[in-house]
Amino acid sequence: MEKLNENQIAERLSALNGWIFENDAITKSYKFKNFKEAFSKMTEIAFECEAQGHHPNWENVYNSLTIKLNTHDVNGITQKDFDLATTIENIVNP
Repeated sequence: MEKLNENQIAERLSALNGWIFENDAITKSYKFKNFKEAFSKMTEIAFECEAQGHHPNWENVYNSLTIKLNTHDVNGITQKDFDLATTIENIVNP
């Protein structure tokens, strides 16, 4: 996978609602109705992460979920991160 430069990252971010680039990761926070809904979406996302062989850094507190994506193998952002972000968007906002 090829590491993307800042211009490529900015271009791809424009297609993802609410995702930002900070601290060498693309990041988004979600709010859900309650913990059960948050955990349910995390479970759906986990299965897709496993299928794509790409695993996020994430934090869950009650009804909130923050996801941070980067590709550790290249120490940066790749298309793989954007593919997973798109998948996550489709799960959370079908």
